[in-house]
Amino acid sequence: MRSYDPDLTPPWKKRAPVPEVPADPDLVVEEVSTGFCGAVIRCEAGTVTLEDRFGKHRVFPLEPRGFLLEGRVVTLVRPASGGPARPARTASGSIAVPGARARVARTSRIYVEGRHDAELVERVWGDDLRIEGVVVEYLEGVDRLPEIVADFAPGPDARLGVLVDHLVPGSKESRIAAEVTSEHVLVVGHPYIDVWQAVKPSVLGIPAWPEVPRGQDWKTGTCRALGWPAENTGAVWQAILKRVTSYKDLEPALLGRVEELIDFVTAG
Repeated sequence: MRSYDPDLTPPWKKRAPVPEVPADPDLVVEEVSTGFCGAVIRCEAGTVTLEDRFGKHRVFPLEPRGFLLEGRVVTLVRPASGGPARPARTASGSIAVPGARARVARTSRIYVEGRHDAELVERVWGDDLRIEGVVVEYLEGVDRLPEIVADFAPGPDARLGVLVDHLVPGSKESRIAAEVTSEHVLVVGHPYIDVWQAVKPSVLGIPAWPEVPRGQDWKTGTCRALGWPAENTGAVWQAILKRVTSYKDLEPALLGRVEELIDFVTAG
């Protein structure tokens, strides 16, 4: 008797096999049906949890041909026990480079509006910036920006990135930004009145940042509304800063802008 292949599907209708890839921690993949892209943070029976660059989590089933890895369709499978250890990460979410020495400082710079802004950027992106050789300095008010840009004399090898508070259409900040923006100068901003608001309220155990009436100092009004010591906003800020341990503690509106500036000044 002749033996027959039980699979009667015509060869031209069969789908080509795809590789099976263990869903190891920090593997970055894209889910095919939603386009959600993120790193694996957990893999349990039948599901995998991904985290995107803004800290958002999504859980997906381990379906065959369900993910893209570097543009190729793959099937994620649960990794074997005792797999590779999860790589250490910096506060910004980048993979840490143990023993890496700081790069000699680039000519390019990033300026941020205010000392608190500079301290927050250092807190989260400091390790990355040292490896890239990027120095962060702070503006003492956006009014000085045209003078700083003129003195800096930006060029192809000396780019200038600037982070401005409360950069909204029609504001003084937006007019100054338009005045200095060029091929070698990038000015971006977040929508917050003060960089304190870029820290997620949940990190500080409050339901939301309070609304402070126009004309009142925002930091002082915020401290009074929350029962914090309004007479020493500097100490309050240091207490806030200590609660920030990684990019996950910050709002996406700030994360995206800082990453954009780092990419701009390190390009080329």
